[in-house]
Amino acid sequence: MRDTLLIALYSFLGAVAAGLLGAFVLLLIRRRSLALHLTVVAAVAVTAMLAGTLAVAQAMFLSGHDLSVVWTVALMAAVVSLVTALLLGRWVAARSRALALAARSFGDGGDFTSPGGATTAELTYLSRELEATSAKLAESRERERALESSRRELVAWISHDLRTPLAGLRAMSEALEDGVAADPARYLRQIRTEVERLNDMVGDLFELSRIHAGALALSPSRISLYDLVSDALAGVDPLAREHGVRLVGDRVAAVPVEVDGKEMSRVLGNLLVNAIRRTPADGTVAIAAEHRPEGVLLSVTDGCGGIPEEDLPRVFDTGWRGTHARTPPAGAGLGLAIVRGIVEAHEGRATVRNVPGGCRFEVLLPATAA
Repeated sequence: MRDTLLIALYSFLGAVAAGLLGAFVLLLIRRRSLALHLTVVAAVAVTAMLAGTLAVAQAMFLSGHDLSVVWTVALMAAVVSLVTALLLGRWVAARSRALALAARSFGDGGDFTSPGGATTAELTYLSRELEATSAKLAESRERERALESSRRELVAWISHDLRTPLAGLRAMSEALEDGVAADPARYLRQIRTEVERLNDMVGDLFELSRIHAGALALSPSRISLYDLVSDALAGVDPLAREHGVRLVGDRVAAVPVEVDGKEMSRVLGNLLVNAIRRTPADGTVAIAAEHRPEGVLLSVTDGCGGIPEEDLPRVFDTGWRGTHARTPPAGAGLGLAIVRGIVEAHEGRATVRNVPGGCRFEVLLPATAA
């Protein structure tokens, strides 16, 4: 028993000495290649075994022949281990370099393609994560390009929509100033109309900027959807009469919702005004609301004749106005973007789809607990 403990002690002391030496060497080469690290680890293992074996051999007073045998066996094991560790390290390092080269495509705006060939489980997992990240970056770049395109269109359309009324205001003010206006009262009414339209446009821009900046502060309260719809219909009734459009709102359930009344009224107003302006005379704009398992569904159906399928994904983009002429009262293409922003701020979802004779805008709001 005593001899066994001594052998264990000598082996432990030899292994500890080799381990400390190996740790010191790893600390010195911590910034070097993985192949060198694996070689040092293999060398530490062999040195620890050799140190323990030699310590035990000296303590047991082995013969010179037996000691040379121990040395020969240990050296052969060291050579094989070091060569194996070196080859393994070079293989892993080569796979790492290939992965690093493939990852450089991120900075060049390309997509990541995992290098072929067998590799370790860790590098395979890393490749899968890089591929997932590449897909997310590609989607982000596409959204950024679409947003930049919509911004350019918005600037162009806003410039156009501002230039027309401003030119008219300038001409009418000069006519009034020179005293050549045949009907000054009519000029003043027209100036007031143009100023109100410009004020609405500026208000839309301010609202959209708050939405994009995440600064839209909501004050939700429990409101009946029936009351919201009734107020919205009353607000757009003069516009509907002017365009000869019939409003239908007899399918609105008295469903309670937890929303910001002012912002949601803006959503309904924008949807209804947009529907009225796109519906021909003698047409119908219908609004409905119902409770569904996934939430409260509010819909506005118009008679615009439908939206081209390729344009449906862009309907709620900032500045989108479809193929209609870019002249008043088409607007600056901000209304539906504001609708989506307000609805998403309420944790809802705004969608659009074609129906026979027109299209239907749907707003899904979270259900309110009873």
